[in-house]
Amino acid sequence: MKERIRRVYIPMTETGFYILFCLRDEMHGYNIGQRVRQMTGGDVTISPGTMYGTLSKMEKDGLIRFIREEEKRKLYRITELGREVLDIELQRIERLYKNSRGEYKDER
Repeated sequence: MKERIRRVYIPMTETGFYILFCLRDEMHGYNIGQRVRQMTGGDVTISPGTMYGTLSKMEKDGLIRFIREEEKRKLYRITELGREVLDIELQRIERLYKNSRGEYKDER
């Protein structure tokens, strides 16, 4: 993974995380927004400007790719690089959660 990608995306914003997480399945922006609202019980909403700006940036950086257009909606899916970034972030979140519960890694 290029250092620039690591520097830009790790740690991830909540918006970036949810977009990549949702794009493990093929989706369009509106669909992602609906899924995020559902997953978070409405606590997280992604505005259209943020959604489409982030999708565009992630596509340009190779984290997601355009699959096809369906009824004027662009469908995207996560790439291998996107999965790598998402996995790193999931491990980071898991470590934070475990640490908050008093579990620590042994430095041996």
